[in-house]
Amino acid sequence: MQIILIGGFLVAAIINLLPLMGVMGAPQLERMYGVSIEGADMAVLMRHRAILFGVVGALLAAAAFMPSLRLVAFLAGMLSMVSFLVFQALEGKTNAALGRVAMVDYVGIAALAIAGVAVWMQPD
Repeated sequence: MQIILIGGFLVAAIINLLPLMGVMGAPQLERMYGVSIEGADMAVLMRHRAILFGVVGALLAAAAFMPSLRLVAFLAGMLSMVSFLVFQALEGKTNAALGRVAMVDYVGIAALAIAGVAVWMQPD
């Protein structure tokens, strides 16, 4: 059960750490998301977004090995991934790159849900 728990948190962590590459600049962000980053304002916002993903990813990675962080990491990870899927659904059709992001988020949600069940099933 411990391997499933750690594995679930680590899969979700990796998924949330991947966008951290966006801190390198607009070209990386444009490739990842299939969008045009026009102007310094949008570049700053998107690069900051990449840092926030790094924070969530680091929290999830730490929670894999630190039980005291698991609840907050679970909630932060789920909120991050589920909110993206909700916003995407509300907006309607998005580009292929964002469709791939959504598919990856579904994997992350499943991994984190499995880890959550493993945490819940552990004896005290």
